[in-house]
Amino acid sequence: MTTTGPSALSARDALALVARDFSAFTGPERPQPPDGPLGWGGYDAARARARDRTGESESVLCGTGKAGSVEAVLISFEFGYLGGSLGERTGDRIEAAHARAREQGLPVVTLVATGGSRMQEGMRALTQLQRVARQTALTRRAGLPQLALVRDPATGGGWATLAAGADVVLGLPGAQAGFAGSRVRPRDADPGAYTVEGQHAAGHLDQIVPEDEAGPAVARWLGLLTDGGNGTRGEAPPEPEPEPEPGPAPEPAPVPYALTSAPPPESGTEAVSRARSRDRPRAAAYLDAYFAEREEISGDRAGGVDPGMRCGFGRHRGRTVAYAAQCGTATLPSGYRTAARLIRLADRLGLPVLTLIDTPGAANDAEAERAGAGPAIADVFAAVAEAAVPVTSLLIGEGGSGGALALAAPGALWVTPDSYFSVIAPEMAAAILKRGPERVPETAEELRLRPQDAVGLGVARGIAPRAPGLPPVCE
Repeated sequence: MTTTGPSALSARDALALVARDFSAFTGPERPQPPDGPLGWGGYDAARARARDRTGESESVLCGTGKAGSVEAVLISFEFGYLGGSLGERTGDRIEAAHARAREQGLPVVTLVATGGSRMQEGMRALTQLQRVARQTALTRRAGLPQLALVRDPATGGGWATLAAGADVVLGLPGAQAGFAGSRVRPRDADPGAYTVEGQHAAGHLDQIVPEDEAGPAVARWLGLLTDGGNGTRGEAPPEPEPEPEPGPAPEPAPVPYALTSAPPPESGTEAVSRARSRDRPRAAAYLDAYFAEREEISGDRAGGVDPGMRCGFGRHRGRTVAYAAQCGTATLPSGYRTAARLIRLADRLGLPVLTLIDTPGAANDAEAERAGAGPAIADVFAAVAEAAVPVTSLLIGEGGSGGALALAAPGALWVTPDSYFSVIAPEMAAAILKRGPERVPETAEELRLRPQDAVGLGVARGIAPRAPGLPPVCE
């Protein structure tokens, strides 16, 4: 079942999709003069008709309920009430909802179906967007996750604050989503740009979920973002430790594992060849092996999606761990921005982060430069450096220059036997030094790029132990 047009779901129908044991509240609501702050003729009569038609006294219904096993504050828009528009009393209710969330330490789920700000209240209605933004910022500062489910339609200020500003944004198929409503867009505008599908393709929306799967999806997301409610935020995930070595014990750190137990490569050329092999385990294999369940975010919220960067949250040994994983391609600026977004969200929620490094380097074509490759890489370096939660990194393949190093946690990087880390690819190094192709192997040796070299140089903590259950040798 999918939405079929505006108001396909009432506020209460939407709530029934995602939560149970719903208990409504309103909070204090300001009195208004006849026909509202502008004295708009017929406004009171229009509200009365909307109330009779929908059974609701405002365009949002707020309360608490359970999505799966997680209690949350829920805000559900009633599009049948004046197009789900935001007025002063709407702002009252949204403020009360966020205040309740902060008081009780609960996540916020907003089920958005709105046409924007209420014309009959003029600028008093439009300024509710500032009020809403303030409340969502306070809730964000409190370390509480915010999730939005985009229904049909979600336009105007409602899209630009409660929907697009949420930590995770889900959308029902075919729903309208965009700042411009259908009656105010340019006549020649591409209608696909104003849909959840268009917003997803542009990196502004994380997942599209069918209506009959919306409830389970919200429950899964809340379970991950709240770490299942187990109250163990900010701790490193337990990992198998490597075999002890002589000498002083290293500083405690989580140790990820490798999906291979082959010995380290004997030469730089072999290291590069193994890292570039199609047969070695890639990011998808590591994610499948590491997480019992996971959900992915999508996009950089700036108009870009990089399919070669997978970011999300997964369950590992009963704990939530955030992950950012390169998939072996040249990483685009949008990929770095998505990773930075993921790391900062995890840091705010107190969740540890695992990064999987595998790239020949950052994309370096003209389009990548125009898209801000440098600032995007700088943003990831900053996100890793600023994180207060544990960040652990595993080099699983190619480690090409700063494009790979950006995702590497200082002091908490581990390498696999089929990887290499280098300041530059040996072929490019040879070209810069004006050496012929026959000297590329020699250059690879001089770069000391083998995984054991990364350990010897102090760049990596160690070679990751093989995953539990693997035989002694895996080719």
